[in-house]
Amino acid sequence: MTAKLALIVSVCVIASCTTATTKRTETKQAPVAGKTNGKKGKGMSGMSAKPPPAAPVTPEAAAPAASSDPLIALKDLVVLSVQAPTKQEQDVYRLRAIEDVENRLNEKQLEEVADNSDYGYLRGHAMSRLADKALEERDISKAKKYYAGVIDYLPESDLAARAQDIISQLDAAKNVQSKTIGVVLPLSGRNAPVGQRALRGLEMGLGLHVPGSGFKLAVMDSEGNPDSARRGVERLVKEDNVIAVVGSLLSKTAPAVAAKSDELGVPSIALSQRSGLTEIGPSVFRNSLTSEMQVRQLVRTAMDDMGMKKFAVLYPNDQYGVEFTNIFWDEVLARGGKITAIQTYSNKETDFRLVIQRLVGTYYGEGRQDEFNLRMRELKHSDKKRSARGDNTENVLPPITDFDAIFIPDSAKAMGQIAAMLAFSDVRGVKLMGTNLWNTAGIAKRAGNFANSLMFVDSIAPTTQDQSRFASEYKNLYGEAPSLIEIQAYDAGLILRQLVASGADSREELTAKLIGLSKFPGSLGSLSMSSEREIDRPVISLTVDKGEIIPLRIRQ
Repeated sequence: MTAKLALIVSVCVIASCTTATTKRTETKQAPVAGKTNGKKGKGMSGMSAKPPPAAPVTPEAAAPAASSDPLIALKDLVVLSVQAPTKQEQDVYRLRAIEDVENRLNEKQLEEVADNSDYGYLRGHAMSRLADKALEERDISKAKKYYAGVIDYLPESDLAARAQDIISQLDAAKNVQSKTIGVVLPLSGRNAPVGQRALRGLEMGLGLHVPGSGFKLAVMDSEGNPDSARRGVERLVKEDNVIAVVGSLLSKTAPAVAAKSDELGVPSIALSQRSGLTEIGPSVFRNSLTSEMQVRQLVRTAMDDMGMKKFAVLYPNDQYGVEFTNIFWDEVLARGGKITAIQTYSNKETDFRLVIQRLVGTYYGEGRQDEFNLRMRELKHSDKKRSARGDNTENVLPPITDFDAIFIPDSAKAMGQIAAMLAFSDVRGVKLMGTNLWNTAGIAKRAGNFANSLMFVDSIAPTTQDQSRFASEYKNLYGEAPSLIEIQAYDAGLILRQLVASGADSREELTAKLIGLSKFPGSLGSLSMSSEREIDRPVISLTVDKGEIIPLRIRQ
């Protein structure tokens, strides 16, 4: 996966004096006057007739004659914006000129405008665009030079205020407190409990639960809002001089934290499963059990260890279900397997009868009419009692289960409802495969007849929890076992703590150390950084035996 450089300047506020879009005004043609007898015409009630009002000037009408050289046309617009007879016309020409600078010039043309006094007020607008381009290319000195020019040529403007803010952020980015880590988490609102759990884990990873760690944690509440998250990163860099940022957890705020941190040259470790995060920039890392990690382990276990070849997929039509289904499909095909059946359902579905019928081929009876007629004749001549469920297609035709397992990327509750309907539909001899959402108490009871046919994955298993020093310390402190959220946050803090302690006292050095992370002793096992800057977490295949979740053991 190729990392994309996507530097997003969050403080970007489009100046009110920039691009203006005006609606073309339709003007009615004045009536043609008839012949007169030399007398002055009169209006109604003896008032003299007035000529129709002039049509408003639009940018399209204001444009000078087309020129093959956009810079010549631009100079003409500058002249007209000063010499046009009315203030209204001057403003229209001025807005058209600004629009051309902001949207129609290449970098070389922008440089010419910025360096030539003939373009007057447009020089500041050209410098603003050149500064943004330089910032994207990480040429900080060039960006600051152009932003300073914006302030000189467009004082008191919104663009000047924006330029000054960016310069302040870039200057602040030079100051680093190597033992100060920043974190952006949802600490208020409905996601506050999750944020608090992550904060506990991070504090323990940095050693703040014991005296003498020497580290400081600067905390910002994202409020679950991308703009608040972005402003939080700015404050962490400008006011706290953090060496790195951890966060965010939520899919809607994680891109904002990653983008702003990367823009300011600060390495960040995301804790969110949101896809594509590390593509935002070269200093964005992630420590989270991603959908790719889970599917890779799940399919490897099913195909390599258990010899499965054919799979069905039953998935909710939401972001989670679609993402996991696409990754599962690709992974199965890449390993030489087949998807023989697939069926989607609403994420609000509670009655899975028709969904299961479509999956196993008992819904569309006309496609199996000959088989249906044959089985009906057999039933009539048999001595068996007829089922009270009647002679419907679903009750006469057996389910088609040309697959070894069904992948269900949904909650344990949804899996339980699906398992009950699979049993009702006489689906037998198949495994049910799921994600770490199934690693929860009561999963065996929900699965019913399929309790011993479950296969799912997670980073946590009862045996690994018992062997984890962090899990023991956490339980002693808070009276409960940590979830994956606390564990991942703890590992992020521990990694940063040990890398800084080993000499990575600048953001550049810390970024390089993170890229080279290999076989780091995490809370549950060894951690290494992938080429996509994803921390490869340990993933375990799990099942249920005698009502308890245990690691899946393959019988040879």
